[in-house]
Amino acid sequence: MMADMCLQKFNQVTLIPEEAEDMWHTYNLLQVGDSLRASTIRKVQTESTTGSVGSSRVRTTLTLCVETIDFDSQACKLRVKGTNIEENQYVKMGAYHTIELELNRKFTLAKKCWDSVVLDRIEQACDPAQRADVAAVVMQEGLANLVLVTPAMTLLRAKVEVTIPRKRKGSCTQHEKALDRFYEAVMQAILRHINFDVVKCILVASPGFVKDQFYTYLFKEAVRQDNKVLLENRPKFMLVHSSSGHKYSLKEILCDPAVTSRLSDTKAAGEVKALEDFYKMLQHEPDRAFYGIAHVEKAADALAIDTLLISDKLFRHQDVPTRSRYVRLVDNVRDNGGTVRIFSSLHVSGEQLTQLSGVAAVLRFPIADLSEPEDDSSSAED
Repeated sequence: MMADMCLQKFNQVTLIPEEAEDMWHTYNLLQVGDSLRASTIRKVQTESTTGSVGSSRVRTTLTLCVETIDFDSQACKLRVKGTNIEENQYVKMGAYHTIELELNRKFTLAKKCWDSVVLDRIEQACDPAQRADVAAVVMQEGLANLVLVTPAMTLLRAKVEVTIPRKRKGSCTQHEKALDRFYEAVMQAILRHINFDVVKCILVASPGFVKDQFYTYLFKEAVRQDNKVLLENRPKFMLVHSSSGHKYSLKEILCDPAVTSRLSDTKAAGEVKALEDFYKMLQHEPDRAFYGIAHVEKAADALAIDTLLISDKLFRHQDVPTRSRYVRLVDNVRDNGGTVRIFSSLHVSGEQLTQLSGVAAVLRFPIADLSEPEDDSSSAED
């Protein structure tokens, strides 16, 4: 994402989304009531000199007052609906229109208030180091999920399913042929969806020996086909155990000590470790681990928070006072020397945090009285 920021003078920023993940960042920047200016296609009616009426599609630039925001997480497409607030030769003032933001086309976003969370999101989106540098193939016999792990989200890029017949007494031919078809399909998914120029590590995980058999097949085929991309990137592959081939096994893989040490320089691994530390604290010193907005706010007021874990889902709340409450909490913790980790709700660790009302904290010192139940609202999500 590239940015041209004019916040002090015009209260607006111009951004250019360069890759699919930038759409997720933009989704987290947009709020109802914002002003969005972007290039779009509008169907307009035209009348010829002979009086016949036709329609054509024209590209024009509109400025909308945002009313609804729709994000497709699989396709990484972002559609914004609102009313036109600037004069335009094709669209009347107040008319509704939906803009689908496009890669490599700039848009301008204006807000009445730019808070610290929004500014951090822009900084994160524009940091070239924040890219998808981990891929994972989570598999079992006949099933494989290929996932890209970016700093902001966990993206399922391919799902391979092949029926594997059981071994028959005296003959394994059908079983072995089906396995070869399965491994070939997984290999093609890897070549199609993994950018080896960016990805630093490819995790191959399975129960039993499926991962080992696939790894052997993959590089035997790479040698046979003289596939230089695979052969040159062989050191990036890492075999790890998982309980199944389903996507949810990714969270246990990312918690594996061998994996976390290999991925120590990635934001994704940092979030997984922060959540793991919280759960350990909750188990061994529950007076130093709180979750739920009411308890966490009181711990922040007591200057007790060492690490705040908070889901970006909470900042998409369209009720301004509720959203401001979470922003104040983040600012409070930072102002008092605490660490703030904002988790993506599209990341496996963010999904786990959502189960804890989306906000949790590890404290510097125990506060026993806060761990007692106060009322129903203390641990409930707003």
